[in-house]
Amino acid sequence: MAKSMAAVVVVVRSFLLCLFSSQIAAAQFAATPTSLRPRLPNDTLCNHLILPAGYPCSEHTVQTKDGYLLALHRVSSRTGNISEQQGPPVLLQHGLFMGGDAWFLDSPEQSLGFILADHGFDVWVGNVRGTRWSHGHVSLSEKDKDFWDWSWQELALHDLADMICYINSITNTKIFVVGHSQGTIMSLAAFTQPDIVEMVEAAALLCPISYLGHVSAPFVLRMVNMHLDQMILVMGIHELNFRSDWGINLVDSICDGHVDCNDLLSSITGKNCCFNNSRVGFYLEYEPHPSSSKNLRHLFQMIRKDTFSKYDYGLFKNLKLYGQLKPPIFDLGHIPKSLPLWIAYGGNDDLADVTDLQHTLKELQSKPELLYLENYGHVDFLLSVNAKKDVYDHMIRFFRSWGKSSSSY
Repeated sequence: MAKSMAAVVVVVRSFLLCLFSSQIAAAQFAATPTSLRPRLPNDTLCNHLILPAGYPCSEHTVQTKDGYLLALHRVSSRTGNISEQQGPPVLLQHGLFMGGDAWFLDSPEQSLGFILADHGFDVWVGNVRGTRWSHGHVSLSEKDKDFWDWSWQELALHDLADMICYINSITNTKIFVVGHSQGTIMSLAAFTQPDIVEMVEAAALLCPISYLGHVSAPFVLRMVNMHLDQMILVMGIHELNFRSDWGINLVDSICDGHVDCNDLLSSITGKNCCFNNSRVGFYLEYEPHPSSSKNLRHLFQMIRKDTFSKYDYGLFKNLKLYGQLKPPIFDLGHIPKSLPLWIAYGGNDDLADVTDLQHTLKELQSKPELLYLENYGHVDFLLSVNAKKDVYDHMIRFFRSWGKSSSSY
C-alpha cells in the first residue's frame, strides 16, 4: 500500500505541475504563493495587469444560482470611457487552471484582451469559481469540501450562463463569446440551452473540446489509464491548488533538475511553436489557478468514454440525480443553426485533437468558419508571439461580419 501511495505522489507531481512548467526552477514558483495570501481590496485583476497598462477597468461581482461569487472585469480601450462603451460586448472565458489574467499576460500588442479593447469592443473577462480573482461563496468557505463539489458542468450551466445573463442585462444587447480550451467545452454545453444561447450573437472557440476520445498526449493518457483522478479523490484532495504547501512540494520534486519540464509540457499539450519561454517566470506569477478534483475526474471520464455528457456518478446516483442509469449527453445538435461559430485549431494540439473536432462538427447543425494552423499547439492560441496576425485578426474580422453595429468598431 505504501509503495502504491508513493507512486501516486510521484505521478501527481509530474502531471499537475508540468501543465504549467517550462524551464523554471521550483524556488521561483514557490516564491509567489499568491493564492495563500488573504486578498486585499486592491488585489484585483484590474489593478495587477489592466490599469497599469493604461486601460480603463472596472470589477463586477456575479452571484451564480448555486451561490458562488464570480469576479467579472470590464475593459475598454486606452482612449475610451468605460461607462460609455460603444462597441459590442465580448466575453472572454479562460481555460483549465487559468483565470481571466490569461488574456493579458503578454504586451498590449500581443494579448487578446487588450487587442479587442483597442478595436472598440466592450471587453468582459470571466473568472470561474475557485480562481484567484473570484470571491468565494455566499455561505461556503474554500476550506469546505462542498465548495469544490463541481466540474465543468456547473461552470457551463451556472458560471458561464450567469455571466452571460449579467452582461446582457447591463448592455441590453447580445454578446460575443470567446473561449479557450475548457472555456470552449463550457461554451458548447451552455449553447445547447435555449435560454442561454438566445443572448449570444456569435462565438469564437480556440482549441475547442467537447469529445476527448482521441487525446494523444502521452503523459495525459498515462494518468487516465492509472485512474489518477479517482486516486486523488480517494486521498481526500478536493481542491487542486498548486500554490498550497502541498503544491509547492510537488513543484520542488519535479523541477529540481531531474526532469526537463519543457519537454513534459509538450507531452501534455503538444509541441507549441511560438510560446515565449522567456516570459514563463512572469506567467507563473499568475498561473496556475485552483480547480477541483471533481473537474479533473469529469474530463478524464470523457477521455475514457468518448462522450460529451454530464458527470458520471455511477448507476445508482445517476438514477437518483438524472432519472437514468447513464449521465445525460449534451446534444450539440441543439445548438441553433443560426448561431455563428468560428473555430481555430492546430495540427500540434494533442488535447484538442482534429479527429475529435471532426466529431463535433458532424453533430453541429451549422458549418462553422474554420482556421487551421498546422504548427500551432494548445498554448500557442493563447500565448503565441504571432497570435495577433495568425489568429486574432481573423477572429475580429469574423465578429465584425456578424456584429449589428460593425461600423462603430
